[in-house]
Amino acid sequence: MSTYPLRIADHVMEEAKRAAAEDNVSLNQLLSAFIADGIGHRRAIMSLRKRAARGNVDAALAILDHAPDVEPDPGDEPVRET
Repeated sequence: MSTYPLRIADHVMEEAKRAAAEDNVSLNQLLSAFIADGIGHRRAIMSLRKRAARGNVDAALAILDHAPDVEPDPGDEPVRET
């Protein structure tokens, strides 16, 4: 286990303390979990960016050109906002 001195704005620290108390965990546990979650989200975004860079829009559109032009099945209709 490692330690790292971290400077956090006072208002952020107060929110973190409040959140830790609400979750009934230590501030250390809360911040460690947030950092781990953030790293996981970053990895997922980086992976998606790499996959997107390999993508071929023309090939994807060519596949869609072969899709039948039919009404969606019941329950699969797009939601229309009014």
